[in-house]
Amino acid sequence: MTQSTESSAATIWLSRGALDKLTAELEYLKGPRRQEIVGAISAARDEGDLKENGGYHAAREEQGKLEGEIAKLEQVLTKADSTVPADDGVVAPGKVVTYKFDGDDDDEAETFLLASIEMKPYAGDLDVFSPQAPVGAALTGAKVGDTVEFEGPTGRTIKVQVLKAVPFED
Repeated sequence: MTQSTESSAATIWLSRGALDKLTAELEYLKGPRRQEIVGAISAARDEGDLKENGGYHAAREEQGKLEGEIAKLEQVLTKADSTVPADDGVVAPGKVVTYKFDGDDDDEAETFLLASIEMKPYAGDLDVFSPQAPVGAALTGAKVGDTVEFEGPTGRTIKVQVLKAVPFED
C-alpha cells in the first residue's frame, strides 16, 4: 500500500525495491512456507500420541513463529510508503542524510538513511535511523545548512549541522 508521507506519523518509508522484496517474502510465508509447516504438523499428528510427540510440538512452535512473522510483515506493508521523496535538500524519510557534529570538520561527517528499521537489509552499508530516533526526529524537516539541537541519551544537548539530504536510491 502506498500512502502520502504526510498522512500519518505511523507511515513506514520503504524503497520500492524493499517493498517488492517484503511483499514477495509475505507471499512465500503465506503460501509455500505455511504449507510446509501444515504438512509437518499433519505428518507428526499421524505418528500417534501428541502429548509425547516432539516433532508435533516443534512444528506447532514453528507455526506460531511463522504466524507472528506474517502478522508483522502485514502490519509493515499496511503502513508502507514507497514514494520517492523530493530532491529538495530537506531531511525526510527516504533521504540519505549527511551531518556533522557542531565544531567538527566536514571530513568527520556521518551519513545515514532516515527510514524504518525494516530498510536495514536493503540499505547497503548505510546506518538506518528511524524518524522517531532522537537524531532522526531532530533532523526531520531541517534543510541543508541548518543546525539543530536534540537531547542525547545522556541528557546532554547535541548540536548537528545538515550537510546533505538526498533521496535514497535502490
